[in-house]
Amino acid sequence: MTIAIPKETKVGENRVAASPEVVRKLVALGFDVTVEKDAGLGSSYSNDAYQVAGAVIAKDAGDTLRTAEMVWKVRAPKGAELKKIKRGAILMASLDALTDNAGILALAEAGLTAFAMELMPRISRAQSMDILSSQGNLAGYKAILDAAGEYGRGIPMMMTAAGTIPPAKAFIMGVGVAGLQAIATAKRLGAVVTATDVRPATREQVQSLGGKFLSVDEEMEKNAETESGYADQMPSEYLKKQKLVVADHIKKQDLVITTALIPGRLAPVLITKEMVASMQPGSVIVDLAVEAGGNVEGSKVDEIVRSSNGVKIIGHVNVPSRLAESASALFGRNLFNFIVPMVDKDTGAISIDWQDETVSGTLVTKDGKVINRRLLAKKTTVSKKTNVKKSTSKGKAVKKRRYTAKKES
Repeated sequence: MTIAIPKETKVGENRVAASPEVVRKLVALGFDVTVEKDAGLGSSYSNDAYQVAGAVIAKDAGDTLRTAEMVWKVRAPKGAELKKIKRGAILMASLDALTDNAGILALAEAGLTAFAMELMPRISRAQSMDILSSQGNLAGYKAILDAAGEYGRGIPMMMTAAGTIPPAKAFIMGVGVAGLQAIATAKRLGAVVTATDVRPATREQVQSLGGKFLSVDEEMEKNAETESGYADQMPSEYLKKQKLVVADHIKKQDLVITTALIPGRLAPVLITKEMVASMQPGSVIVDLAVEAGGNVEGSKVDEIVRSSNGVKIIGHVNVPSRLAESASALFGRNLFNFIVPMVDKDTGAISIDWQDETVSGTLVTKDGKVINRRLLAKKTTVSKKTNVKKSTSKGKAVKKRRYTAKKES
């Protein structure tokens, strides 16, 4: 079987779906690997490195994809690129499956067996396959570095002959993988760290990293975690309490990182304009959820906004791509760990167990149909801040294409 690794086409995407290290492992398993010329340059991987690992370097996307039975990508193929992939091929990538209805339908119509790797179930044996965790970890780390770069003071306490500089105070909102890494990185830099999350189980995780946990309402937070391990959408009563608690706390903070995301929905607003106005000049906020609508009022996609009172709000998109070499290495390992159980040890052929939880959880299209239960159950389309869709036009309702439920054989 030939695995194709094309160059990413999305503007600003520096990652590649597999490093030379992973290509070497694929070749050792018996796969033929074709890598598009210069696909790894954004991640500091040369064509020579891929050739040494055993890959064939193709001159363009067409030659890379034309005969491949499996395609690895970071982002979903679109338009002309999608047409280059042969019908029946297996696709593994981050597909924005919960928000990009049209994109998933296009994959089904193209006849691809597509796996949306961001839908990987939160179970123990799938941790090594989870792209959200590996990429989120890097995003949390980079968020602190970005904040420190824009902050005009030192982070740790410094005792000098000229006097003492107090440590910066960092506040992390959302204690998932990104939040935990932000806490750890801020502590290593010497900041005094507090963190908050609606899930009570995160309290011990925050404390284990040396941070202090800020709770809003412990009773209401008892049922705030979904079966998948994510934060659930909270009722309006809780959100009102949260705003009061955060408003009092945030005015004393120097660095704030927001990471709150709800899969398939717009990101909740955690920081209002009034809260920003209460902060000290020179303070910095990093909104890691800006691509999903944003946790911060006033944040803008791919911009650093300065408020009227001198607070900087950072809205970098695709943060893992700004650490492309590390991100690509981890992304490729996630995909490799996903397919290893599919490889028949005797024949070396791919044998997919369609009932396996990691397979059924991520499989979105097969035999020309959308078959993922989570997608079929969705009743609404969530729009991103960068591409907001309106539900009406000239007073008339606009019909949106939705997934059609199909019975599985």
